[in-house]
Amino acid sequence: MAKLYTGDTRSDIGSEAEKMRFANTIEVEVKELWLDVFEDELRGMHGAGFVHRSLKRPSNLGGLAFDNILLTEQGLRLIDVGISALKKQGGNIIFEKYVANEEAEMAEFRDYFLNR
Repeated sequence: MAKLYTGDTRSDIGSEAEKMRFANTIEVEVKELWLDVFEDELRGMHGAGFVHRSLKRPSNLGGLAFDNILLTEQGLRLIDVGISALKKQGGNIIFEKYVANEEAEMAEFRDYFLNR
């Protein structure tokens, strides 16, 4: 939840203060629901043979840790699929390694999102 978009486009970015005001108004139950839906969608992508590979930004890049996960008024959205991988291209062993890493990042994001 590094950024808040009031719509699903990058043109709707508000100020940092607006983002934090919005994030702070969301009840924990709503955050948990959004996370559950987001995790289900991520598992669905994995089941279809797609892995994002960078829920969490590498530490050597600028920006916040989870800049690739956006908070919108409709819930969480995943962006930037530049280094994503397809199971049919990488094979089962590599794909499963990527999925395991992504699941660990998702667990870290869950804690980050709920405790902000």
